[in-house]
Amino acid sequence: MAIRGTRVTETRFTSINPVNGQVIASYAQDDAAAIERKLSSLSDGQMTWASQNVSHRAACLLRLADALDTHRERLASSMVLEMGKPIRQARAEVRKCASLCRYTAETGPAALHSQQVAMDGRQAQLRFDPLGCVLAVMPWNFPYWQVVRLAVPTLLAGNAVLIKPAPNVLASAAALVELFHQAGIPVIENIYCDNAQTAAVIADPRIAGVSLTGSRRAGKAVAAQAGKYLKKCVLELGGSDPYLVLADADLALAVDRCVAGRFNNTGQTCVAAKRWIVVDALYDAFREAVLSRLAVLNSGDPMQADTDLGPMARADLRETLHRQVQQSIAAGASCTLGGTIPAGAGFYYPPTLLEQVAPGMPAFDDELFGPVAALIRAADDEEAVRLANDSRLGLGAAVFSRDIDKALAIAGRLQAGNVAINDFVRSDPRLPFGGVKESGYGRELATYGMLEFVNIKAVVCGV
Repeated sequence: MAIRGTRVTETRFTSINPVNGQVIASYAQDDAAAIERKLSSLSDGQMTWASQNVSHRAACLLRLADALDTHRERLASSMVLEMGKPIRQARAEVRKCASLCRYTAETGPAALHSQQVAMDGRQAQLRFDPLGCVLAVMPWNFPYWQVVRLAVPTLLAGNAVLIKPAPNVLASAAALVELFHQAGIPVIENIYCDNAQTAAVIADPRIAGVSLTGSRRAGKAVAAQAGKYLKKCVLELGGSDPYLVLADADLALAVDRCVAGRFNNTGQTCVAAKRWIVVDALYDAFREAVLSRLAVLNSGDPMQADTDLGPMARADLRETLHRQVQQSIAAGASCTLGGTIPAGAGFYYPPTLLEQVAPGMPAFDDELFGPVAALIRAADDEEAVRLANDSRLGLGAAVFSRDIDKALAIAGRLQAGNVAINDFVRSDPRLPFGGVKESGYGRELATYGMLEFVNIKAVVCGV
């Protein structure tokens, strides 16, 4: 087996409190034998899980939702400790996970029922059968939501799920999987492994599909390995989401939604409002209002309910963000607010506003994963659309206008998987979520996401 043949040195993953830089805990990396045990157990258990009636699997999801509600405070506090998310947002993330469980349990079974198709005297049946065991390579920025939104529909379809959590949120990952087990869902496990081991897991014939949420670099590596073995792959990668503020926009609404969309989770969100593209007629008023709003954002202890911005999740992430800011300034951008690493403990970075941002700068071309917004002037609606689409990424976008018909028309021209009108982009259990271009492929959530990891089987009965 590929896993048995992988050499693993003694390694521990260390969790660092981003508020003060102190070590929280360390965790042993799984060796080849541990990964083999987990994968073998899931592979064997998946057949039993799939044989259960879908109503049984849905009932388990409802129990999971109740458990998430019961343990919300404990789960939220773990997330705050490991990656610095403000506590209000952490609680909201757990609530959203419970909501997804209930929605999937209530609506998912109907999408998995066999369908009868009449065919000129013959009868055909469409079946929606599970693929088997799915590997999910998960990020740290939403340590519960990202796992739940992939795992819950995939499990309802009868699959097993093997989670590779990000190494800085392993306590949160363990707590979540424990709740799955307590809810009667045995076919989900965490593996604590490095990239080489992950590649070996993808190669294993017991893995039927792979889902990754993460960077473009990680996505390309996983896609290459999955493609080598012809495994189904779903990728949700980064974004440089453009938010178009047109001349007839409601200024107060646009400012509120742009700031909320950019600085939620301290800006560490794939669908954050990273590029504010404002039509010239409204630019100065928008700029003034935004600066006033950013001045009152409260950065501090993420365990305090009034904190808007916590620390960034890791020191290296802050260093990367600051380097991107400096490179953009060196290329001609101006820093209107922030842009300096504060003194003191922790991995904090101030709310930062860059102007005169243009193609060729990191602030325009790349994903800035932190509390930095790029304010870009467009002559008119047409230039705003052109600037929005001048990106290799295509995850989310937003349009602000009082003319809904015009906003809908512009939304149709934007190269993105998700477009909001007069609001910020967010994932929702009722809607498919994913990107185009180098933001990935495939969808999560809703019926479309659940069907990514099923075998849509046509069975035809002859005369």
